Amino acid sequence: MKISAIDQRILAELQRDASVSLAQLSERVGVAQSTLWRRINDLEAAGVILARVAILDPAKIDQKLCILAHVSLEDHSEEAVAAFTRLVTSRPEILECHKVSGLADYIIKIRAPDVEAYEAFQSHHLLRNPFVRSVQSSFVLKEVKATTALPL
Repeated sequence: MKISAIDQRILAELQRDASVSLAQLSERVGVAQSTLWRRINDLEAAGVILARVAILDPAKIDQKLCILAHVSLEDHSEEAVAAFTRLVTSRPEILECHKVSGLADYIIKIRAPDVEAYEAFQSHHLLRNPFVRSVQSSFVLKEVKATTALPL
C-alpha cells in the first residue's frame, strides 16, 4: 500500500494520540470527517494500523523494573524454537522478543515490579525451559527514550 501525504499526517496524529475524536483529528489533518473515516478504515484493512491502545506508566502500575535479557538456546531445531516461542507468547512479563544476530539468539524486554520478582520469573520460567542454554540480564538504569511512534 502506498502511503500518501495525507495518510502520513493521519498516522502521525494517531501515533501521537489515538483517543482523539474524529472531529478533532479531521481538523488537525485538514480533511473531511467522511474522508478521514474511510482512510483510517483503509489503513486498518491494509494492516498498516495494527491496533489502537493506551500506553501505561510502568511505575504507576508497579512494573518499574525493565530488563533486557539476552537469551541463547541449546539448539535451533524446530522443537526448540517452537518451545521458546510458546514461552515468550504465554508470559505477560515479556513485552518484546527479537531474534538477533550476534552472541545471543534473542533479546527480550521484560517488566517486573522488582529484582526479586524478576529472579523468580527467570528461575521459574526462562531457565526451566529445557531449550534455553543461558540468559544474560541487563537492568535498565535510566530510560532515555521510549516511543511507539514509527518515523513516517
